[in-house]
Amino acid sequence: MKIVICDDSIEDMLKIEKLLKTYWASFPDVHFVIEKYSDSDRLYRQIQQGEPADIYLLDMVMPRKNGIDIAALLRKQGSESVVIYITSSDDFALESYQVHAARYLLKPVREPDFFEAMDFARSLTESNKGPVYPVKTKDGLISVPRSKIEYIENASRMLEVHLTDGAVIRSIFIRKSFDQEIAELLEYRNFLQVHKSFLINLKSVSKLTPDSVVMESGTSIPVSKTRAPGVKRDYLLFVSEQY
Repeated sequence: MKIVICDDSIEDMLKIEKLLKTYWASFPDVHFVIEKYSDSDRLYRQIQQGEPADIYLLDMVMPRKNGIDIAALLRKQGSESVVIYITSSDDFALESYQVHAARYLLKPVREPDFFEAMDFARSLTESNKGPVYPVKTKDGLISVPRSKIEYIENASRMLEVHLTDGAVIRSIFIRKSFDQEIAELLEYRNFLQVHKSFLINLKSVSKLTPDSVVMESGTSIPVSKTRAPGVKRDYLLFVSEQY
């Protein structure tokens, strides 16, 4: 497991590293690597060029690129990396929700709060590597990681599975109804049918309007009038459960 710490304060960065090593001492069988950055711009460029880490422990207020900039880049790339903010300012708590931060901790961070955040981060990391959704295509059966699904559209009796990295997987002609095809995904709280032809991943929602949801990719998905009250309720409930 790769963990990145980014803080322009060397002193605070070393304190976080010490906490992290104390936490991981309880898991001797788990191998992990720590990378430290005091220059947020350098980390930003590294993310643009390479594989993202599993967990990011980020300060919020930093020169050039702040914590939101870094997390926004990760989400734009479709990364499921877990982001935890450890900062001296609570001014950006709302913005942290928009990039799906797992926790927002204020300095000086307490050990119990840090350990709880790391427990949650590890559980998210494991779930992100979890189950798949099988899609029958003309090239054969493709197993799509559920965590990578942004939304699914029923287009002329074929499934168009839109992924968080911008890719689209198209199924062959479906014989079952759309409701039957997506039934297994609806068993999970983060998937919601908002229209007779659309299923969305609530983790990828950027904004909710009275008649649509805007996904992180910028795509606007229509919400049917009959489903609108339930969509709003389920979305707000999902958000509250995340925080």
